[in-house]
Amino acid sequence: MRVLAIDSSGITGTVAIVENEITIAVYTINHKKTHSLTLLPMIDEIVAMVEEDLTNIDAIVVAGGPGSFTGLRIGSATAKGLGLALGKPLISVPTLEGLAYQMYGCKDLICPLMDARRNQVYTGIYTFVDRQVEQQILPDLQIVEEQMAIDIEDFVEKLNKYGRKAVFLGDGLPVYEQELRKGLEIPFYFGPSFLNRQNAAALGVLGIVYYQKGKWETAAAHRPEYLRLTQAERERAERERAERERAVRERTEREQVKRE
Repeated sequence: MRVLAIDSSGITGTVAIVENEITIAVYTINHKKTHSLTLLPMIDEIVAMVEEDLTNIDAIVVAGGPGSFTGLRIGSATAKGLGLALGKPLISVPTLEGLAYQMYGCKDLICPLMDARRNQVYTGIYTFVDRQVEQQILPDLQIVEEQMAIDIEDFVEKLNKYGRKAVFLGDGLPVYEQELRKGLEIPFYFGPSFLNRQNAAALGVLGIVYYQKGKWETAAAHRPEYLRLTQAERERAERERAERERAVRERTEREQVKRE
């Protein structure tokens, strides 16, 4: 199986063409550039370099969220557009599972962190467990806790209760490293630089695993998973809450005037 994988969920932009047993091409940029300016040129570049015809791919893998709202929309729109144009299915892989998969075979708690702002992180807890297939022992990614948006202090407290060694990776590390060092009571370490950011090659391999389990969708049906409301939605909810409180207050005042 051959897939095109796309991840623009964070600062890192990364695309890859992956087969079951080999990474054919991967292009990753970890720089503060707008993904809308870089993503399609990156795809064009790897397609040209390996002389690939995208009509030959079997599916498109995309980081499904959470992450940067803008980055997720850009990646989602790109994947949907290609999927519709090529008539290919989409495989939406949770962003944090894609990050965790880069620590393939690790038996420690794998904790990818993405900065969600407001002292929160997008994270999940994962590990690998061995599964025997014929004469082989193959590591399987196990979800210990589903991806979530959580205050960093609450996440540190949660990890301490597990009492197990943990490894951290993701763009949330530089932001919350001090909180981790200060609060953690368990052994821990940070993933090396070549593993601690999004990599579309790992996302593509996990996407193939998803596809084999029947976890795919049409391009038209795909929607990113934000995990929490966008800023516009939060502001609208705040306005609606304020209007409800004002309406209750005015009604209470009118009833008080009638009683007097």
